Amino acid sequence: MASMTPTLLTDLHVKFIKELDTKKDELEYWVAEHLRLSGVYWAITALDLMNNLDALDKEEVIAFVLKCHSEREPGGFGGHPNHDAHLLYTLCAVQILATYDALDKIDVEKTVQYVKALQEPASGAFRGDGWGEVDTRFSYCALSCLSLLGRLDAVDVAKAVKFVDKCKNFDGGYGRVPGAESHSGQRALAIADSLHLIDAEQLGWWLSERQLKNGGLNGRPEKLEDDTETGGIADRPGDYPDVFHTIFGVAGLSLLGYPGLKEVDPRYCMPRYVTERLGLPKLFGMYRRKKENMEEYG
Repeated sequence: MASMTPTLLTDLHVKFIKELDTKKDELEYWVAEHLRLSGVYWAITALDLMNNLDALDKEEVIAFVLKCHSEREPGGFGGHPNHDAHLLYTLCAVQILATYDALDKIDVEKTVQYVKALQEPASGAFRGDGWGEVDTRFSYCALSCLSLLGRLDAVDVAKAVKFVDKCKNFDGGYGRVPGAESHSGQRALAIADSLHLIDAEQLGWWLSERQLKNGGLNGRPEKLEDDTETGGIADRPGDYPDVFHTIFGVAGLSLLGYPGLKEVDPRYCMPRYVTERLGLPKLFGMYRRKKENMEEYG
């Protein structure tokens, strides 16, 4: 029997995303300038999963990505033209270009060398940029970027995995550095084909504890839930929607098998067809979307 689950407001979400770049007279537009390239990645990925990739002009998007390439640090990309390069934004650039099948627009080898130079030889960890901050999120960014480019061979993956493994906590979760509290955003081991290092039962328990009584999920203990739909998705009911929560809300629905959405590859938060086109291996059991989920939303 079909449930009373609300219909995804796809048209409103697409409209919300298309209008984001028209709000240049608002303060929020400019204070988020450093996130602009990430915003483009979140926007086009959400649109693609909702079967509306052509809602934004492909050539304009690609041109903006190329403007974010750093002349001072060749191969790296900043969050906005003339901003310093960072692994986070370099990954976003690669994800965007991969989605548009336009990786030939960049010098791939320079990007590989940029990422490679950020790995610390002793620990295997990755710095986010030249300033030296280390975080397992940056390990993910580096491995994900190189995986999409087909160049994981350029870095010491074994050492990178060993560093992430050192960040495992007693509760089964992983922190950003050894000893830091567990956070659900860390997922580098999936890219490195090292999920065998995870205590699946313990980590599964920790992740299940992230669901609150209202059905929402948080990223860490004692935090509020994230994501609610309005036309654009917000972190929780009553808050203002943003493109960050829109993509991860849509991606979450895709993982649940919500009808009318393309399948997401959870390792990269990109449409499955894109990672398949790149020839990336499937993660065991990743794409078995349960029949009962499809029937529930039907």
